[in-house]
Amino acid sequence: PQVEESILNIGKFHSIVRLVAFSPFRSAQSALENINAVSEGILHEDLKLLLETNLPAKKKKVLLGVSDAKIGAAIQEELGYQCQAGGVVAEITRGIRLHFHTLVKGLTAQSASKAQLGLGHSYSRAKVKFNVNRVDNMIIQSISLLDQLDKDINTFSMRVREWYGYHFPELIKIVSDNYTYCCLAKHIGNRKELSEESLEGLEEIVMDSAKAQAILDASRSSMGMDISPIDLINIESFSSRVISLSEYRKGLQEYLRSKMSQVAPSLSALIGEVVGARLISHAGSLTNLAKYPASTVQILGAEKALFRALKTRGNTPKYGLIFHSTFIGRAAARNKGRISRYLANKCTTASRIDCFSEVPTSVFGDKLREQVEERLAFYETGEPPRKNLEVMKEAIVEAIEVAAEIKKKEKKKKKREKKRLAALAVAAAEEAESSVLETTVEANDAEPRKKKKKRKQEALLEENGLGEEPLPKKQKKLAQEEPAQPDKKKKKKKLKDED
Repeated sequence: PQVEESILNIGKFHSIVRLVAFSPFRSAQSALENINAVSEGILHEDLKLLLETNLPAKKKKVLLGVSDAKIGAAIQEELGYQCQAGGVVAEITRGIRLHFHTLVKGLTAQSASKAQLGLGHSYSRAKVKFNVNRVDNMIIQSISLLDQLDKDINTFSMRVREWYGYHFPELIKIVSDNYTYCCLAKHIGNRKELSEESLEGLEEIVMDSAKAQAILDASRSSMGMDISPIDLINIESFSSRVISLSEYRKGLQEYLRSKMSQVAPSLSALIGEVVGARLISHAGSLTNLAKYPASTVQILGAEKALFRALKTRGNTPKYGLIFHSTFIGRAAARNKGRISRYLANKCTTASRIDCFSEVPTSVFGDKLREQVEERLAFYETGEPPRKNLEVMKEAIVEAIEVAAEIKKKEKKKKKREKKRLAALAVAAAEEAESSVLETTVEANDAEPRKKKKKRKQEALLEENGLGEEPLPKKQKKLAQEEPAQPDKKKKKKKLKDED
């Protein structure tokens, strides 16, 4: 309490704390580097230099107070100074932050708060933009949207079936697929207009000639009510909306597939893109999923059933979201729990490899999938699977080769990009030079044009009989003096001849 009171009072605080040394950051970039190093528990060169230059040489007598225990451990390891974190140190550092502008000369509270805010923004931005290609937020959003689209498309398709069923009820029994039904509802329109000529169009949609013929026969003997053109227009427009939503869903699934191959290739190779994306979404991020143990991954998505079982003291669930993978469906009833436990173990391994590997590849995922297949075969036939150590050694060798190839491709891509940018820069320079030359040529051409105009004007004057324009006085004098000079020369020649 006494320390807290003295920290809040500036006078008392100045009696406790005295500023010995202060090293400002050279730039915003160096400040960001320093804060990143502190957050990761690494001793930066700037901090090391400040401590070495200002702390006494006798290290045993010095007790250094730090706000973060990780950076304290790094300082103690590298420099040998004893560090303390928490307790009174936390209160003193709070006071330093509060009265920092009074300790440093020329620093105002407003400029200090602006600097802190700017550094905070840049630090957060750097953390968010750590690797753009491996951001799993897009996977979480796309899998959530995919689930929502599935629900919406199903609801809208049922609405189309019910609406168009008043006019053509027999079509529901012939066509079971929602997307195909909506396409047919849009294509057929009024069932009375169907004829032998429209068989080709029906075959293209249904991809079956027998079904197309059945639709045509049903339209002729349908029990449905007649429908007005305005109702048909509304049904067709709604059907087209459902079709466009279904097509967008296909595109979204392809996007999810490509994104999963970038972010979590091993997990998607092992368990599939959709199930892997659901696991990442449920965990919150790929990093969170990598932190989970295999027992948690096994029942991820079955939390309600787990807590109900714990409350009623019943049997706990054997699987959660991983039930949607093909492995559990293929296993026998008595082996479902065993294979789900084994699969959860492999999923955890795959997610950790994807999260912490520098160059993500699907090599480990393929090998883990092979192991699960072998385990399934072992449960069914009793054939012993390979040892995990052997499989992982093979996977590491393959992964190193694949990573080297990927790096080579990236280098080539960078070189191409550099060449392209250099070519664009050269082209831009050439364009600039040509434009400068054009302007100079135009300027040079402008003078002869003026002379030509003068000549034309003079010629016109002569034709009209006006003659030359009267010269100014100075030019007249020059014109009179010029013919006088050859006369003088002639006189000199005559004098010489006479002599």
